Amino acid sequence: MRKPKLLYIDDEVINLYLFREMFRKDFEVLIAGSGEEAWEVFLETKEIKYVISDMRMPGMSGLEFIKRAKLERPNVIFCLLTGYDLTKEMLRAIEEKQVACYFSKPLDPAEIRQFFSAGDVE
Repeated sequence: MRKPKLLYIDDEVINLYLFREMFRKDFEVLIAGSGEEAWEVFLETKEIKYVISDMRMPGMSGLEFIKRAKLERPNVIFCLLTGYDLTKEMLRAIEEKQVACYFSKPLDPAEIRQFFSAGDVE
């Protein structure tokens, strides 16, 4: 059985490789170092099921990417990752169902696995 594709976006290169290594048994992990790079990967890869994006990045923020990508493919599950407190903008995106959830940095692999294994994520 094929693993679901997950796009992970973070401007910190070490986090990209750590995330891919932590979750390679669970997902086919695609990585991007910016919102702009993620947009290219997202458009080129139609089978992406999940996206986890860092919130604060130079250029296009994680939330900007998600809003844009959600218009293109509303069935993808989008999550934010942040090392900061939730902003009003992030809370609004969660309330409006643009973002399924958020994870805090440093990320907890068990929390992420639990979220994606829950039946209501589909």
